[in-house]
Amino acid sequence: MTYQEVLEKAREVMAPKCKVCPECNGIACKGKTPGGVGAVGSGTSFTNARDFLNSIQVLMDVVYDPKEIDTSIELWGHKFDMPFFMAPIGGMAMNYSGYFTDDEFTKIIVKGMAECGNIAFTPDGPQDGFFELALPYIKEVGGRGIPTVKPWQLPVLLEKIEKAREAGAWAIACDLDSCGNLNLKKAGKPVYPMAPETMAEVVKKTEIPFMPKGIMTPASAKRCADAGCYGIVVSNHGGRVIDYSPAPASMVPAIREAVGNSLKIIVDGGVRSGIDVFKCLALGADAVLIGRPYTIAAHGGREEGLKLYTEKILAELKDIMLMTGCNSLADITMDKIVMPK
Repeated sequence: MTYQEVLEKAREVMAPKCKVCPECNGIACKGKTPGGVGAVGSGTSFTNARDFLNSIQVLMDVVYDPKEIDTSIELWGHKFDMPFFMAPIGGMAMNYSGYFTDDEFTKIIVKGMAECGNIAFTPDGPQDGFFELALPYIKEVGGRGIPTVKPWQLPVLLEKIEKAREAGAWAIACDLDSCGNLNLKKAGKPVYPMAPETMAEVVKKTEIPFMPKGIMTPASAKRCADAGCYGIVVSNHGGRVIDYSPAPASMVPAIREAVGNSLKIIVDGGVRSGIDVFKCLALGADAVLIGRPYTIAAHGGREEGLKLYTEKILAELKDIMLMTGCNSLADITMDKIVMPK
């Protein structure tokens, strides 16, 4: 199977909700949520993410001492060969075509990402037991998965985190950006922003690394650092909960300046290539999440599709590192890129 064949199969089975466009940029699916893969309202929270990354230029530098390119990173006490992971994606019937059940999809992504040395963030949802779908599969692969829990009321939140810890999960993320999720509101299970003191209590009672997702300002990032969080995910939930949001990657430099190295920073939104990964790292992120393209790869080729897409992004990252004088991820700095004026 080739990656092109993966895309062709995905285009067949994901229709009509996802068109598997030549560039996944949010234009064809504007406003198609809930019940689709696009962003809310004008759709600009999705398109801004792509437009911003496309606007960044990369500086070629081929006068340096070349060494074997090292793309490895250590997170959550484990080493990975690549600084990009799969974002939490759910709602197969509502948002996608229903080709997979959520249980089938979760099994594919947890096992498939583990098989290629990567890791999947897994989703939570309004249905009872939805969060728990991933936990047996995460346990089966030795804890190689990052469950992403909604910000439920504290007792429920802590109960779910404990279940993830018992399954051996290496870390836990919390989908704070889901507090505007229309699907949750329609299901009568709304969730809300998290107070800093609540976050500190969660961190204190959680025995594995805790990472809030949906952090889009330096002030919020600083509160997460003060609460003792391991890291944050800079994200606007793929544009699905807020209109007219800036690109998440555009907020990374200011967030990094605010928190220094006190937090791991992962950015999510609009990443489509190894060059995009490079740009995000140059802006100050430690790693990135990729959502919709990995979902397409899973639909088009199951575990093999995930492997092919991972290999594609990693090869592109290594190619751009070679051409910009970067032997390791530590060499990818702001002076390697040109920001839009």
